[in-house]
Amino acid sequence: MTRREQRVASPRVVNISDLRRVAQAHLPRAVFDYIDGGAEGEVTLRENCRAFEEVTFRPRNAVALENMDLRTTVLGAELAMPLILAPVGFSRLICPRGEICAAEAAGKAQIGYVLTTISGSAIEQVGRASQGCRWYQLYLVGGREAAEAALGRAWAAGFSVLAITIDTGTFGFRERDIRNGAGALVGDSLLPKLRFLPQVLAHPFWLAGFLRDGRMLVLPNVVVPGRGPLPLAETQASLAKSVVTWEDFTWIRKLWPGPIVVKGVLTGEDARRSLDQGAAGVIVSNHGGRQLDGVAATLRALPEVVKAVQGRAEVLLDGGIRRGGDIVKAICLGARAVLVGRAYAYGLGAAGEAGVSRAIQILRADLKRALALLGSKSIRDLDRSYVDVPRAWAREPRVEA
Repeated sequence: MTRREQRVASPRVVNISDLRRVAQAHLPRAVFDYIDGGAEGEVTLRENCRAFEEVTFRPRNAVALENMDLRTTVLGAELAMPLILAPVGFSRLICPRGEICAAEAAGKAQIGYVLTTISGSAIEQVGRASQGCRWYQLYLVGGREAAEAALGRAWAAGFSVLAITIDTGTFGFRERDIRNGAGALVGDSLLPKLRFLPQVLAHPFWLAGFLRDGRMLVLPNVVVPGRGPLPLAETQASLAKSVVTWEDFTWIRKLWPGPIVVKGVLTGEDARRSLDQGAAGVIVSNHGGRQLDGVAATLRALPEVVKAVQGRAEVLLDGGIRRGGDIVKAICLGARAVLVGRAYAYGLGAAGEAGVSRAIQILRADLKRALALLGSKSIRDLDRSYVDVPRAWAREPRVEA
């Protein structure tokens, strides 16, 4: 066991916040802030977590429970717990073979993993890393022809569900990244990188892994006809021109044989529009507070989306999950499962695959304990009767046409 693996296995690492602290010590500031930061004033980033504090439990006590059942199904796939690792772009900057490490950890834990288009590892490599539940998340970066090729590769590599992100009409104003000059870190020019020299020299283990991994200069899953893989330095400009519109869904449905879920839904209107476009599920998400600052926390938005869907599709929640109790609250309010991004990214930055596995282990233990203390033996038994929500949340959701 390496020193980093020993650190995340330490008895002092008992929650996701502890993993965050270890990751912060291991990573250069620019890389850590990329994981940790949000858009503009980071109001939505904070609210995503704080919303869970406003919901309280209504336990059923004096109940003897032994074997809690954490299993659930999402779009027909059985998961050992209602947890999916969300798409995290540029994971190879966080850790060598970052996407592969995360996929391997998810497969071993029998939970889901979502590979982003903005990946440093090829679809085929990630597909081979895990035989578990694998989804592919689509941006139209690089244009339609690049996306069409990627979708074919993803289906052939065993990715069963396509997640289409709809909240990137332009790139969020992520002030930490701008102050840190993060764009220069992934650019092609050497001179602008000199400003990072004190940071990276202060983190020699990260630097050694980054150099040994061959750095990350292109996006292997965005192959532009006539050009080859898109240079990493062009990602932001390309994303700003590649918003997915409702009109694109007709074209995408013809290309993708499996279920489609829509990620970035915060209103009943968008939820119903997603179903009209053939979605089998929606993900209530505000991009982890990294796009439009000031939108609702995802847990607040969840009841409106659940009511709008009316059981016609599966609803998942992404954003703010730091503890197993958060997962329980989301399930009680109507989510089938949750996606976590930062929670496992901290583990990835702290100790690679071992850190991701530790994050999953922490959330699983939390979830099992929360169920026992709540007086429920199964995830599938949870409903709204197990929680109280603030009175302001009880107002009639807006789901008008």
